[in-house]
Amino acid sequence: MASIQSSHGPQYFSVIHPLNDVPEQKCSSEGLGWIAMTRPVRICLGVLRGYLIAMTLMLGYHVLDLAGVFHGLK
Repeated sequence: MASIQSSHGPQYFSVIHPLNDVPEQKCSSEGLGWIAMTRPVRICLGVLRGYLIAMTLMLGYHVLDLAGVFHGLK
C-alpha cells in the first residue's frame, strides 16, 4: 500500500479571540436598492410571512389562555 509523505514540517496556526482581533471595515448598504426576486421566490416569502404571523398569533393566544385572560369569557 502506498503512503504519502510530506516534506513539510508541522504547520502552526495562531488563534486570535474576536475581542482581541483588529476590527474590519464593514460594508455599506447605502444605495443597494431592492433585490430582484422571481415570482416563486416572492410567493414563498409571502407564505413564510403568513406562517410566521399565524404561529405568533397562536402563541400569543396560548400564552394569554394560560394566563387566564380568557377564563371569564368561557
